[in-house]
Amino acid sequence: MVEQLKPAVFLDRDGTINEEVGYLNHPSRLKLLPGVAEALKRLTDRGYLLFVVTNQSGPARGYFPEELVFKINSMIERRLKRRGVKIEEFFVCLHHPNDNCSCRKPKTGLLELAFKKYPIDRERSFVIGDRLIDVELAKNAGLKGILVLTGYGKGELEYVLPKKEVKPDFIAKNLKEAVSYILGEL
Repeated sequence: MVEQLKPAVFLDRDGTINEEVGYLNHPSRLKLLPGVAEALKRLTDRGYLLFVVTNQSGPARGYFPEELVFKINSMIERRLKRRGVKIEEFFVCLHHPNDNCSCRKPKTGLLELAFKKYPIDRERSFVIGDRLIDVELAKNAGLKGILVLTGYGKGELEYVLPKKEVKPDFIAKNLKEAVSYILGEL
């Protein structure tokens, strides 16, 4: 039997799911953005697979240990799970930007891992993030990209987007509005 492909949403972490604080260097600084759990629950209720795809170069820069990245991810996962949201997996690039790895967004290495491991329908899948690199990641992988105006989003919209060739499929004020767009409610 052929496994049925499912739509997926690949979410940036900082500035999209939780407050952007620069380098999230201590668990006490983790705060989920308002409405995130409810919005993501709507996606899972409609059959979407959820993934977090995040660049976390803090350890490579010597700012904090790698373990902290995974501890923060676990905290996010637990908080969302209590609200009925399942994150299938966190995909993390721990490399320094100068390492030229294949997994640092906007390169598609992390998404390729997800495509190999899960039955994902690319045609119906999205990347959501507060940076243009998230939109570039979407385009590089053949997915639709949504820019949210939380985190760095407003600055990206005003100062970075005009200089870029790649454009988001949708610009949402927050994750809740992005989910409404994905579900065809706008």
